[in-house]
Amino acid sequence: MSTRLPFCFRLLLTGLPVLLATLPPALAQSGYPTRTIRIIVPGSPGAGFDTVARLMAPGLSERLGRQVVVENRAGAGTIIGTEIVAKASPDGYTLLMCAIAFAINPALYRKLPYDALRDFTPITQTAFVPNLMAVHPSVPVKSVKEMIALAKARPGEILFASGGRGASSHVTMELFASMARIRMTHVPYKGTTPGIIDLLAGQVAIMAASMAATIGHVRAGKLRALGVTSARRVSAAPDIPAIAEAGLPGYESVNWFGLLAPAGTPQEVIARLHQEAVAVLRAPSIKERLAADGTEAIGTAPEEFAAFIKAETVKWTPLLKAAGITLE
Repeated sequence: MSTRLPFCFRLLLTGLPVLLATLPPALAQSGYPTRTIRIIVPGSPGAGFDTVARLMAPGLSERLGRQVVVENRAGAGTIIGTEIVAKASPDGYTLLMCAIAFAINPALYRKLPYDALRDFTPITQTAFVPNLMAVHPSVPVKSVKEMIALAKARPGEILFASGGRGASSHVTMELFASMARIRMTHVPYKGTTPGIIDLLAGQVAIMAASMAATIGHVRAGKLRALGVTSARRVSAAPDIPAIAEAGLPGYESVNWFGLLAPAGTPQEVIARLHQEAVAVLRAPSIKERLAADGTEAIGTAPEEFAAFIKAETVKWTPLLKAAGITLE
């Protein structure tokens, strides 16, 4: 008896490789994940988004059934690490933990090696943390309104510190000055810590830095808090008003963090990552740990995060251009 297969079966087997190659990405990824997942943090260890990524990684590993590792790729104002993810395979195994710089850099740099809106797929906004605006005790103000009045009386004389041109601490103060219609003089430092040191020494008058970097000095009486830069008060310092309620309605400037994947990542993979990331962020232990530093866990839907990124880009671009803030 002949063992030759019928023509229809031979045709099917011949075309099977082609058929498998043309399956929709979502079907090809149905077993996701099958290996280690990397979260690229485009900043140094200990930075805000690094802390969030490292807090989330163990929970994600447990829920996904595969190891999730955090890899720091700092440099060029987060551009180096961000570019790595933009050019990575869109398979869900290389992710980006971004921060506010993601929406600011398109206005700061004339040319980027990626398109922030085109080359990434949002997964979720993970958290946000406000800055705390504080002055040296020698500055004769105790409120936001008094600070604005002093700056108007002494245009250009008030020195404010930042962690560098284009840093969150810089743009936060630029937005404050723009909305309050005041003029102050920027003194950039190579990082938040040197700026805080000079603020404590009275070399500069005011700075808006992270809660973690400032709240201890405020509690010790070495600095005087004027307000937090979020739209409302934060649980870590409920006695400190939001700047918006203390004299500058509508003001808000927070450092936010979020999880992104390369553009083209299958929607089934994005949905799975979103589901597990939000579950981790809602764990009481994670929320409490973040809240201790004034950070609030979020966990928005992918489409909400996409809209948020666009809104932030629209918010910061004209401000930075008007202030002439650019980097090369």
